[in-house]
Amino acid sequence: MAMGKDDANIKASIGPRVIRVAIIEDQPEIREGLGVLIDLADGYQCIGRYGSMEEAIADIGRHLPDVALVDIGLPGMSGIEGIQLLKRQYPTLSLVALTVYDDDERIFEALCAGATGYLLKKTAPSKLLESVREVVDGGSPMSPEVARRVITLFQNVRPPSRADYHLTPHETRLLKLLIQGHTYKTAAAELGSSTHAVSFHLRNIYAKLRVHSKSEAVVKALRDGLA
Repeated sequence: MAMGKDDANIKASIGPRVIRVAIIEDQPEIREGLGVLIDLADGYQCIGRYGSMEEAIADIGRHLPDVALVDIGLPGMSGIEGIQLLKRQYPTLSLVALTVYDDDERIFEALCAGATGYLLKKTAPSKLLESVREVVDGGSPMSPEVARRVITLFQNVRPPSRADYHLTPHETRLLKLLIQGHTYKTAAAELGSSTHAVSFHLRNIYAKLRVHSKSEAVVKALRDGLA
């Protein structure tokens, strides 16, 4: 059906949808700089600026954004723990890690916790805005260095011809919690155990899977369908 003149005028008056963004960053100058960048860009609006994850969790639901840019190295509750909680509470919220950390452990902890993307803070402003729009359009943006590390991990952790690692039920449950993004502390709480006990069982898991880190264990578990 052809669009009438009135319909066209209404569509033009509405204009493109504005992407609403929240920033969770403890350093004021970075937080304010990101807020200004977003507000000055056409089609974007910064609707929340939070200096801690606790502050974000308490307030973000009042005006839920489309995307939240989350620093991982936050004081108090970490960004990774917060991503897991926010994703559980607001499943439609897209959370993107924006951090200086590019190590395997933090990358996989963030992605397993529910982060949709992982960007380094040195990302150019234009690329950052492009990545935010990519998230809204269904993508999962990553800085090139991060994407390369993810690919390398998957290539290096190869399953044997027959994946049988003889994990105990308790070890399998712990591995499943790691895949879900739990930290040592939250996994211990879920298991009714201590972080010391979790560390002990993780060493056994690493030995059985023949890996050397939590991120490698998660990759191998996902590839082999272990949990």
